[in-house]
Amino acid sequence: MKFDELGLSPKVLAAVEAAGYTQPTPIQEQSIPHVLQRRDVMGIAQTGTGKTAAFVLPMISLSEKGRARARMPRTLILEPTRELAAQVEENFVKYSINHKLNVALLIGGVSFDDQLKKLDRGADVLIATPGRLLDLFERGRILMTGVEILVIDEADRMLDMGFIPDIERIVKMVPFTRQTLFFSATMPPIIEKLADQFLQNPVQVAVAAAASTSDTIEQKLVATPSKDFEKRETLRALIDNAKKLNNGIIFCNRKRDVATLHRSLQKRDYSVGSLHGDMDQTSRTKTLDGFRSGEVKLLVASDVAARGLDIPDVSHVFNYDVPIHAEDYVHRIGRCGRAGREGWAFTLVTPGDKKYLSAILQLTGDSLDYVDGEVEFEERDSRGRKRSAPKSASSSKKDEKPATDAPAKKTRGRKSQSASVESDGVESANTQKETRDTQESRPARKQSAPRSERHKDDNGKTPKGLGDHVPAFLMQSARLDG
Repeated sequence: MKFDELGLSPKVLAAVEAAGYTQPTPIQEQSIPHVLQRRDVMGIAQTGTGKTAAFVLPMISLSEKGRARARMPRTLILEPTRELAAQVEENFVKYSINHKLNVALLIGGVSFDDQLKKLDRGADVLIATPGRLLDLFERGRILMTGVEILVIDEADRMLDMGFIPDIERIVKMVPFTRQTLFFSATMPPIIEKLADQFLQNPVQVAVAAAASTSDTIEQKLVATPSKDFEKRETLRALIDNAKKLNNGIIFCNRKRDVATLHRSLQKRDYSVGSLHGDMDQTSRTKTLDGFRSGEVKLLVASDVAARGLDIPDVSHVFNYDVPIHAEDYVHRIGRCGRAGREGWAFTLVTPGDKKYLSAILQLTGDSLDYVDGEVEFEERDSRGRKRSAPKSASSSKKDEKPATDAPAKKTRGRKSQSASVESDGVESANTQKETRDTQESRPARKQSAPRSERHKDDNGKTPKGLGDHVPAFLMQSARLDG
């Protein structure tokens, strides 16, 4: 099937042909006709299969009729990251060259002024991250009552626990009669149930098994110790010995590890850049542009670069850390081997990564081989704490003395239980006799009077005031000055 058989408008077809595309991908072939029919769509496909064009192309065709009013966008696209939002904007610019559509990009890290100017002119297409969109809505600078199409891209991440409140707020702001589109590479059952709350009789399009990986990517595991300097040494050996290395992305779980690894590679004269969520937008854009142009060969990044970034010629992905969430593994390695190209993905596995690696193997169903020897995993309890090895019987009784050599404990007023029970009763009787003799030899203790009787005088009366115990200084006569 070709693009001209999908029902797209002539202007869109001309733009697609100018971009050099003639045949749609499976997700585009199955999704575009349903979108043009104004149906709700839930699209599930491997990353790198053209999901963005699957909703951008029909949206441009549907937007040819009508004009947007000031501060009232006609279509809304929600993206989890700034980079992915900017990439979707590039797709709209490329495919709408024959249209006069106003596209507004609302992301954090940049000035409000340019964004507000586009909104005031009227935005046919609004591409936004949830935080900046809600910020402008609360300031009264945008209205959602004119939205006809709502797109939630990377749905599994957008509907993750941290995004659910924001998504629910935004869905309540748009009209109920809207058209809603979901696209993602993974869709766990619990997230799918949440998505059903926002979709009306959706058409589910799944061109590949959920959370499956591309056959063009060669995946390998690499055993490594847990210590940071040894992991960095293992990574450098992989980079130096990698075959057909054009460029590569190195993924870390934590932002501070991104910075540390970036400095380490820079000191050893590698062509490397870094990308994580704490960087300002100008630095993030500059780093990505350098990586796309080939000026930077290696990109050390957090999972902010794992979702939807379209850099077609990435040859290698190195997972410096095994991802905590199994779904992130699919997105990470999907940065290489795109559009039918060859790709290589290496994951460094430490003795403490058994839980995370098992989740990945269960999700993808792949059988991954080690480059060299396998990892001897640590045993951990239900809380993830390392279990200590059980002590042997010999070590538990080390230096233990016989019970007969142990010194007897001193007792006060009573004998210990072991001493009070004798086999023949002779010692017990002698002990009782000694105790009676001791008590009889002691002088009788003087019984003190009750507390109420202690302060009475000889007549049995309680003295008033000081009684007979008047201090001597009070009895002295006072000298009066004349």
